[in-house]
Amino acid sequence: MNRHLLRKLPIASRMLATSLILVVLVIPVAGLLLSYNLREAVNTAFDERLESLLNVVLAGIEYDRQTDTLVLNQRLGDARFDQVFSGWYWQISDNASRVLTSRSLWDQRLPLTAGPQLQYSTISGPNGETLRKLERDVRLPRLPVTLHVAVAADLSEVDTALARFEQLLWLSLVSLGILLLLGIWCQLHWGLEPLRRIRSNLQAVERGDCERLDTDLPEELNNLATAINTVLERDRQLMSRARTAAGNLAHAIKTPVSVMMTTTEQLPASQRETMASELKRLNEAVRHHLARASAAGPVVLRPRVTLSVALEPVFNGISRLAERKNITFQKPEVPPLQLQIDAQDLQEIVGNLLENALRWATSKVVMAIYSEADNLYLSIVDDGPGMSSQSRDEALQRGGRLDEQRSGSGLGLSIVSELIQLYDGQLQLKPSPMGGLLVTVCLPCLAA
Repeated sequence: MNRHLLRKLPIASRMLATSLILVVLVIPVAGLLLSYNLREAVNTAFDERLESLLNVVLAGIEYDRQTDTLVLNQRLGDARFDQVFSGWYWQISDNASRVLTSRSLWDQRLPLTAGPQLQYSTISGPNGETLRKLERDVRLPRLPVTLHVAVAADLSEVDTALARFEQLLWLSLVSLGILLLLGIWCQLHWGLEPLRRIRSNLQAVERGDCERLDTDLPEELNNLATAINTVLERDRQLMSRARTAAGNLAHAIKTPVSVMMTTTEQLPASQRETMASELKRLNEAVRHHLARASAAGPVVLRPRVTLSVALEPVFNGISRLAERKNITFQKPEVPPLQLQIDAQDLQEIVGNLLENALRWATSKVVMAIYSEADNLYLSIVDDGPGMSSQSRDEALQRGGRLDEQRSGSGLGLSIVSELIQLYDGQLQLKPSPMGGLLVTVCLPCLAA
């Protein structure tokens, strides 16, 4: 994994990964230390037990001068010393003929190492078992020779107990590691929950479900949410001011341009055509860029609008206009849907298209609205003269006109096309089955 991918790794994944590495490193080290310390403690306890048994043997040794034999007049309190080859043995000898052993040794002898001090060693027993041996030299008052006393015990019990403990230890440590990781995951899930709420709030703002972020958050994130709300409100105000300024500018420029175009009619013919052409270009450019400024509304923070509510004023106005022109307008049946679009932009799209259809229709205009595959479709059909393929392409261009004798700026379809592109939609012009023009608009991001 390269550095670029690591930098994009989610915070929760980073913290879980570091926690996993920490657990994988710490738990084995802790297990080894615990196992080592326990083994040392058990071995020390075992050696201390051997030393106690050796002291009991030393305290019970007697020398019988009449029979010239050694006698142990004290029992060690462990029955295993009386069981043959049990793994627990004691032995007393003078390196000559005097030898006294536990019954468990039977006819075997322990290897001895002479020395006045306590000596621990690990040897092989009569049955091949591993023995822990403790031995030392001792002198009895009435015995002229030095006795060598040894006690040995089988280490298998210790090894078995340690193996069982280590098995339980590692099982416990693995379980602890899993529990720690689960606890860390729960901690991260709970700790990062405010961030998920912020993300959810931002998505809701983007969808238009709300206008502000929830500030019911921990102190560190509350300040962040408040700052974001301030930015959102400032952007919303700037967008509103931009639209208002665009509208005011359009009205301010409209009258002087109209006066100049009227004045142009009084100029000599040689100057009139050039001046009229330039004024027309100026008028089209101003209207186009003002339309774009008006269309560049809050597309990121666009709200949801109900189609029937947003289009009702448009249908009422178009119906009255159709009555004055003696044209039948077949009002569509609006489905109960919501669209993530600015209501003013939706009214601008539908209003321009219907006005254009009424301008060219002979007797009838039909509109339909339907949804399909998370898209909203608007279709408008008229029975007018229709358009050629070349004319349909020109109509979508800025200032494109079909008939210079008809009233209008020629920017209607251009503005509609700008708005539809702003919302990632599509606009199509096709021949109508009624003989006129079929206009189809597709708007994505349909919300139920």
